[in-house]
Amino acid sequence: MTMKRRAIVWFRQDLRLHDNEALQDALRNAYEVIPVYIFDERTFKGKTSFGFPKTGKYRAQFIIESVADLRHSLRKLNSELIVRVGKTEDILFAMAKECKTSWIFCNRERTAEEARIQDELENRLWSIGQEMRYNRGKMLYYTADLPFPIQHTPDVFTQFRKEVERIVPVREPLPKPDRTFNPLSFEFPAGDIPTLEDLGHDEDDFTAPDPRVVLSFKGGETEGIKRLQYYLWETNLIKNYKETRNGLLGGDYSSKLSPWLAQGCLSPKLIYHELKKYEAQRGANESTYWLFFELLWRDFFRFMGKKHGNKIFQIGGTRGQADPRWTENPQVLQKWIEGATGVPFIDANMLELKYTGFMSNRGRQNVASFLVKDLNINWQMGAEYFESTLIDYDACSNWGNWNYIAGVGSDPREDRYFNTLTQAKRYDPHGDYVKHWLPELADIPADKVHESELM
Repeated sequence: MTMKRRAIVWFRQDLRLHDNEALQDALRNAYEVIPVYIFDERTFKGKTSFGFPKTGKYRAQFIIESVADLRHSLRKLNSELIVRVGKTEDILFAMAKECKTSWIFCNRERTAEEARIQDELENRLWSIGQEMRYNRGKMLYYTADLPFPIQHTPDVFTQFRKEVERIVPVREPLPKPDRTFNPLSFEFPAGDIPTLEDLGHDEDDFTAPDPRVVLSFKGGETEGIKRLQYYLWETNLIKNYKETRNGLLGGDYSSKLSPWLAQGCLSPKLIYHELKKYEAQRGANESTYWLFFELLWRDFFRFMGKKHGNKIFQIGGTRGQADPRWTENPQVLQKWIEGATGVPFIDANMLELKYTGFMSNRGRQNVASFLVKDLNINWQMGAEYFESTLIDYDACSNWGNWNYIAGVGSDPREDRYFNTLTQAKRYDPHGDYVKHWLPELADIPADKVHESELM
């Protein structure tokens, strides 16, 4: 009988109980549900094509914390999160065979590496009469609700926004499971959550964090919801988001929700409906709209990834037009990475990224433009470094934004360029941010801190 069947729920970048369609689908269709998370050795121990660790230490720590929080939440529901390290398709196939499950439920991923794993697993499951059941878990909008097919998604954000935001409703987020799980009829070892050291990183970086860190990100659904409540309801910071979002220094100039969104600890639909609730109770303004606007950008880049596939990773981007001036100079790239270019505004941002795994949106645009347009370095090298280092790395958002800055993606402007000095004076007029990350410049007058060559 269907309700006596078993199912595996494969948690991926959806490390939460709320608004988790794969989990809800499994609970509806199977009597015994086995939650699983795999630390895939290729993702956590592998290298990018330019030799960077695929998952840097800050994001690795955030994911470890998120998995631990998910396990804790599942235990409250009389369940257990099974954790393994290795090759995902090998582990899940062996588990499905041993447990005699009927399905593996998961939220579908669309980018190449993730898709290869899920396709290989699906082919193996068919060989033993089992199935993959896919759900949607990362976006505001469902493709079925769009006024156009994916292949006709507008390539310019403004056109996409106009066609979607006033027409397509954002569905309500699903609640957390409201009942305990049925007990498993067999014993299965839970497995240990790996440490940073197990994944090849140094634990000491987290016992003695850099004193310049202004906000510590802790992974997990619990912490993500806390941050959302803090930013909206406890502090009303959302009220001035549009005015403060281009800030550089401090913990509250922007929502800082991106790390929890990237790992699926927070659902974008939950954020949207909490935002609507806030507007109903405390009033809407340009700032509350602007947070929704940023969620729209996130969806747009994901639709670009679906529409254009691997083009977003290629040097010519979605336009197929690479700049012949781009080079792959490792020495110049390393100076950029180490915050040693000699340009204070660029160096301060790169040092923040190096020592925290985070950088403001304004900073990201400037350092990316500087690498591509001033240093003439192949933008893919910068994108891979961000992929390695960012605590909030999301494939489509990261590569979509680099396409945008490099001029090979979705941008109506032909030559987008950020003048570093103009940007520095506008967004760090007194040099507070630069002096925070470059304390050796502390005594330089504010009017000269961004032009140290004038000294």
